[in-house]
Amino acid sequence: MLGPSGSGKTTLLTALGGRLNHQNNCKFMSGKITYNGQPFCGNIKRRTGFVAQDDVLYPHLTVTETLVFTALLRLPRSLSRDEKVQHVEHVISELGLSGCRSSMIGGPLFRGISGGEKKRVSIGQEMLINPSLLLLDEPTSGLDSTTAQRILTTLKRLASGGRTLVTTIHQPSSRIYHMFDKLVLLSEGSPIYYGPASAALDYFSSIGFSTSLPSLNPADLLLDLANGIAPDSKHASEQRENMEQDQKAVRKALISAYDKNICAKLKAELCAGLEVNNCNNYMKDASARQGTEQHWCTSWWQQFKVLLQRGLRERRYEAFNRLRIFQVISVATLGGLLWWRTPTSHIEDRIALLFFFSVFWGFYPLYNAVFTFPQERRMLIKERSSGMYRLSSYFLARTVGDLPLELALPTAFVIPAFIVWLKYLSYSYYCYKLLLGVQYDEDDYYECSKGVLCRVGDLPAIKSMGGLNHLWIDVSILALMLLGYRLLAYLALHRVRLR
Repeated sequence: MLGPSGSGKTTLLTALGGRLNHQNNCKFMSGKITYNGQPFCGNIKRRTGFVAQDDVLYPHLTVTETLVFTALLRLPRSLSRDEKVQHVEHVISELGLSGCRSSMIGGPLFRGISGGEKKRVSIGQEMLINPSLLLLDEPTSGLDSTTAQRILTTLKRLASGGRTLVTTIHQPSSRIYHMFDKLVLLSEGSPIYYGPASAALDYFSSIGFSTSLPSLNPADLLLDLANGIAPDSKHASEQRENMEQDQKAVRKALISAYDKNICAKLKAELCAGLEVNNCNNYMKDASARQGTEQHWCTSWWQQFKVLLQRGLRERRYEAFNRLRIFQVISVATLGGLLWWRTPTSHIEDRIALLFFFSVFWGFYPLYNAVFTFPQERRMLIKERSSGMYRLSSYFLARTVGDLPLELALPTAFVIPAFIVWLKYLSYSYYCYKLLLGVQYDEDDYYECSKGVLCRVGDLPAIKSMGGLNHLWIDVSILALMLLGYRLLAYLALHRVRLR
């Protein structure tokens, strides 16, 4: 589908894919849609691939994770998990994504795969269901000419394998144009050509719109016609008066020629391929079919498990990013310093601190929850439009997955008793204990009050350290930490990919 901006390409493609909002776009909706003579319904929509213009992907998932989670949700329950993963491997190989399979998708705040690779991942998500019909909206948008050529070459190869591909495109190069089999040219919502792409220029020449420029990109000429600009200078001069009226006249002539030369013949061919009853009544049962109960590819429980796992993998980076951890640590440090060593008698100050903490940890996750669904709206619309899962399984999986992530940092913020064992992983704990052991002995005495001597080993601060005996154990533990933490650092460096 070729045409200038605003010609109706995306609206028509979205309507064909059953993803147009009828309530908001009812003024655009007229006519009937059939697939191989059958009315459009939910089952057909789930077997039709649709790639939107914008790549709606989770930024923190890798290419393989993105495709595997899609496969687990969209492929039928009759296939085992291993079979679904094998299908993902086939799609990765077919689309040439093997080199970036372990790379994150990426987003505005961190680098990921390239724009062309993102587009191929979006195409791969739809290829997983092995659709006989694949609809693509502006697959070359925002890509350079070389990357656009590679994307179209991939699509051409997929079409050669027996699939039907319908794509909208705005400004194709001549190389890309000559790859098209059939062409629909739109002008302000009306078709002005349908047929073989190689015959488009001959058709317009036959109705009086020819050009004398042999090296002209065919797409440029067709877009000029769709804009109401006739070829060659005598028709396209910008100095002519009443230019708008001339453009309207050109469009009117093109639409009239289409109705006379193409439309009537096309309708006759379509009806000839259908039964007489279907030709007259094929939309009679469409609304009834769409209203029937949907047959999901996977069970509710399977959808819940996959969505929960995917949500946890994606949100772990958001919940524990550096900025958020810094905020928590800085607030905890500031609060601790301001109220450090306040006497027990200052109970009002301590209560104020606790109130501040409750407000901080009340509003912090609250705003995260408020913005969760607006931020994921595009993803939800995309996946729900494909019939991937029930809304209830998504909502519950998101709710359950958010709880542990939102509770982790507040739990660390108050350091509750049940994680007191973390001190044994700290080198400062053993260093402090050794320094105490060098300076004091448990049987030493100090003046705990006027004229009263107390044993050092009975001091609460010393008792909390487990005493000052067996210091050789602490030395051994520090030695193990010296080696162990460096070994972990060495292993971590091995996992860093050189780029």
